[in-house]
Amino acid sequence: MSAPREVSQRDLRMRSKEIMDAVEGGDSFTVTRDGHRIGELIPLRRRSNFVSRAEFARGSILVPLIDVEKFRADQERTYDESLSDPYAR
Repeated sequence: MSAPREVSQRDLRMRSKEIMDAVEGGDSFTVTRDGHRIGELIPLRRRSNFVSRAEFARGSILVPLIDVEKFRADQERTYDESLSDPYAR
């Protein structure tokens, strides 16, 4: 990733669409006023909805193993059969 480009407050005001399009495209800018750095424009990270199998496996390495029988027994113990469908009329 390259260093952020500098853009003056005036240029930002005059070329806001062009600069914001560049930020949306992944570029970063340092905003200056009177030659002094006052802020940064950086793109937001886009959240990914898809998790690859490899990513899932890496993230699952430290997760403790689950005893399936104990898990199901716990579900049965806490399941309330008196609950009804909230959408039923």
